[in-house]
Amino acid sequence: MSPKGYVRAEQIWKRFRADRNRQLLRDEVSRLRQRRKGTAAERWRWAIRDVSFEVQPGESLALIGSNGSGKSTMLKILAGIMFPTYGALTAEGRIGALIEVRAGIHPDLTGRENVFMFGSLLGLKRADVRKRFDDIVEFAELSDAVDRQVKYYSSGMGMRLGFAVAAFLEPDIMVVDEVLAVGDAAFQQRCLDRMREVMAQGTTLLYVSHDLATVEAMCKNTLWLDQGVVRGHGATHDVLGQYRRSVEVHSIAQHPSTTDVDLHIVASSGTDGGAVRSQGPLVLNLVVRSAHTRQVRVVLGFSEGSPAPIFIAQHEQTLRPGDNRSTCRVEQLPLPAGEYAVYATVLDDTGATLRNWSPIGHFEVHGLVLPPTPTGVVRLSSVVVDTSWHEDH
Repeated sequence: MSPKGYVRAEQIWKRFRADRNRQLLRDEVSRLRQRRKGTAAERWRWAIRDVSFEVQPGESLALIGSNGSGKSTMLKILAGIMFPTYGALTAEGRIGALIEVRAGIHPDLTGRENVFMFGSLLGLKRADVRKRFDDIVEFAELSDAVDRQVKYYSSGMGMRLGFAVAAFLEPDIMVVDEVLAVGDAAFQQRCLDRMREVMAQGTTLLYVSHDLATVEAMCKNTLWLDQGVVRGHGATHDVLGQYRRSVEVHSIAQHPSTTDVDLHIVASSGTDGGAVRSQGPLVLNLVVRSAHTRQVRVVLGFSEGSPAPIFIAQHEQTLRPGDNRSTCRVEQLPLPAGEYAVYATVLDDTGATLRNWSPIGHFEVHGLVLPPTPTGVVRLSSVVVDTSWHEDH
C-alpha cells in the first residue's frame, strides 16, 4: 500500500460534450442537425489527453499553462470532484481541496458550522476539528464574523475561510487552484508561509497558479499543460523557462507590425560577438522602422518572460523615414544564467505611445547560477541600470 500523500496519475484522459449549452428548443434543433452532419467524435472535446505524473509524500507539484489548458480539470480529477474518462489515478490519504474561492463552503451555514462540516468531510472527528478551530479563525481574521452566514461574506472573507480550513485541518494532499489572487499581498504571503509549514509536516501540495513567481517559490517540480497535453515536466526552473519562451514567441507572433513605427532586434551578443555572460557586456543591434521624421524615446525592458521588467534601459533619438539602426550596450549585465525576454515601447516627444509594450526578442545568459530560492520565499527584483548607445548613420 502506498504511503499517505502519494499521488500517481497514469495516462489520464478526460472529455466533455462540446454541445452542452443552453436548454432552448431552437438550440436543441440546431444541435440535432449538426449531429446528422458530423461524426460522434466531433461532439466531444478532450480537456485532458494522456497525462501522467507521480508525486511523492511531502513533495510539491505545480500545474501551469494558459487558460483552457486543462489545469483545473486535472485538479478536479485529483480531488475526486470528477472522474477520468480513461486512465488510473492513485491518491492516498485525506485530500483538502481549494479549487474555487468558496469550494466546500456552504453559503447558508455560518463560518463556524462550515469549519466543522469541512472537517467531517475530511474524515476528522469533531474533537480534532475543535482543537484547530481557534487557529483557523485567527488565520482567516474572522473572529467578528465566524457566527455569520457565509453568504454575507465578501469574496475575500470566503477565500480566507476556505484556505484556512483547507490548510489547518492538515490534509495529506492539499490541492490549491488559483485562489490566492483574491486576497491582498499580506494575506497571500501568509498563505504561502502556511503552505510551507504544511509541506514541512509531510503534506503533498498540488498547486495551480498564473503567478509564476509563487510557483517557483513553492514547488520543486512543475507540469506544463497545453490544450490538455503535457508540454513540459520536470524541475520548476527549467519548465518555467520553456513556458516563458513559448509565451514570448506567441506574443511576438500576435503583435501586429505597423507601418508607422516598429522595432525589432537584429542580433544580440556578448564580448566580440560571443556568448552573453553574467556581469559581462550585452550588445543588442536594433532596427526602428518609422514612416516619418520624429523625435522618440525607445524604452527596453529585460525580464524572465513576463511584461514586468527586471530592469529597463531608455534612449532618445531622432527617427528618419525607413530603417533606423542603433546599438544598445549594457556594460555589466546584472543577470544570472537563464533565458530572458526583451520588451520594448516607443514614445513620441509628448509621451504618447507609438508602439505598445510587447516582446521583441530574447537572449540567453551564461555564467552566474543563483542558489535555489528557499521554499515559500518569492524573489522579485526590479532595478534600472545605465547603458551606452551608439547610432549608426
